[in-house]
Amino acid sequence: MNRIHQRFSFCPKCGGTLAYQPVKSRERLQCQQCGYVFYENPIVGVAVIVQDRHGSVLLGRRAAGSTYPGLWCIPCGYVEYEEEVRAAACREFTEETGLLVEIGDVFTVLSNFHNPQSHTVGIWFVGKIVGGSPQAGDDLDAIDWFSPGDPPSLAFPTDAVVLSMLEQKLAGGE
Repeated sequence: MNRIHQRFSFCPKCGGTLAYQPVKSRERLQCQQCGYVFYENPIVGVAVIVQDRHGSVLLGRRAAGSTYPGLWCIPCGYVEYEEEVRAAACREFTEETGLLVEIGDVFTVLSNFHNPQSHTVGIWFVGKIVGGSPQAGDDLDAIDWFSPGDPPSLAFPTDAVVLSMLEQKLAGGE
């Protein structure tokens, strides 16, 4: 396991000490008191790709106080516990842009390793604006349209991958 440091120290079941132990052919955190295995699973994120009729993509600039302030991203956020991923995508998009969106197909799914503190898996959906008023909110302080081939400085490396995929698709190179 490629870990920089142990992120969790105490068992959520009994409060005992967690330590890395071989469990099911890999090292996992296990409680030294009750034996509970603490699985460190990725966090699920969702993003919605909205393009205008020219192929430009709606991006948001990360606000002060958020992670990666001043850098741009495809509007995104985390799936809440017991929330369906498409509902989470709609909610996050509306919170960040003020726009209502209809969720379409999954465009891609990628692992995000840019933050060593948390491994996330992102699901990028294709979306269509169906209402609302454009207004940056939540973690964003601006929204604007950009060509996938000429984005501003991006917060997340996987958004660069997604925009490159969109650019290839626009060029007919699916």
